[in-house]
Amino acid sequence: MANRKVVVLPGDDAAPEAMEATMEVLGALELPIDYLEFPPGDQWVRGETDARARKAIDESDTTLFGSTSGKTTSIGYLRWGKQTYANVRPAKWSPGYKSPMAHPEGIDFVIVRENIEDLYLGLEGPLHDLAPLKLQSRILRGPLDTSQTGIYAIKVITERNTRRVADFACKLALKRKRAGGKGKLTCTSKYNMLREADGFFRKIVEETAANYPELKYEQFIVDDFARRVVASPHELDVVVMPNLYGDILSDAAAGTIGGLGLAPSGCYGDDYAYFESVHGTAPDIMGMGIINPTATMLSAALMLEYLGLEDAAKRFEAAVRKVYADGRVLTPDQGGKARTMEFARAVVANLQG
Repeated sequence: MANRKVVVLPGDDAAPEAMEATMEVLGALELPIDYLEFPPGDQWVRGETDARARKAIDESDTTLFGSTSGKTTSIGYLRWGKQTYANVRPAKWSPGYKSPMAHPEGIDFVIVRENIEDLYLGLEGPLHDLAPLKLQSRILRGPLDTSQTGIYAIKVITERNTRRVADFACKLALKRKRAGGKGKLTCTSKYNMLREADGFFRKIVEETAANYPELKYEQFIVDDFARRVVASPHELDVVVMPNLYGDILSDAAAGTIGGLGLAPSGCYGDDYAYFESVHGTAPDIMGMGIINPTATMLSAALMLEYLGLEDAAKRFEAAVRKVYADGRVLTPDQGGKARTMEFARAVVANLQG
């Protein structure tokens, strides 16, 4: 079998430091992968580097991405160009994680966030542009006042994207059930107020879930769900939700296990996927060599699973978790004093253990 082709985009600010640590471990695994590494975002030449990156992405099996503050410009192509509609964000506690919860043991759920529509289409503008539409507000029981100075934003929920992300979430819940999981799908949105848009999302998820009788199904209004993430995260399994809610609540989910430095993600489409940490670029610690690379490393483990390298993925994840269980080589955000590359070397040392 030919080597897999992986594009590596280190990202911006402190993100390349986490990527360097991750590549250290991937190199130690000695896998049948050819990596094409691009420079950090501050070294990109506008237009030229992005064009090369897009071509490389099209010719690759997958992409490992850092985080961007806008300098690395290919994230839009990875999401909308490659139609990676399902953003999978696991929240799984492990011994050694510095969780604020009294009893984090057993927290293990996944948020599946619709990744390419909702408010994230960027359909915004001055309020007076809506005047010709003469919109009627169900809440105000009358016309929308477009004479005020203000801004509008359009929320878009389509049947196609909702149905395919719901189907993806159902299949993920089934996969987890076969591995001993709860076999439960939870849907959340603000369907009590946004009866048309979020109500439509809920309706399509309900219809899709009905095709999977092996799964338990439940649904909660999003503000109630936000409470449940904190009060009873142990009861959750796979949760599907629209884009904006997923972006926000996955950060809350990361908080239950110990922070964004521990939160990986993968963005999946029908024909392509890319993998990135949930956290941002951490410009405040850029160059200090202390960023926690765990989220990027666990994202890389998800990538290896996607590439069909399941054994390597398990070894990688197990080695990371052994470092936390040991507790001697942790980065400052987790209560330790280790530097980023020290953590990487500790993970490498545990690959064979």
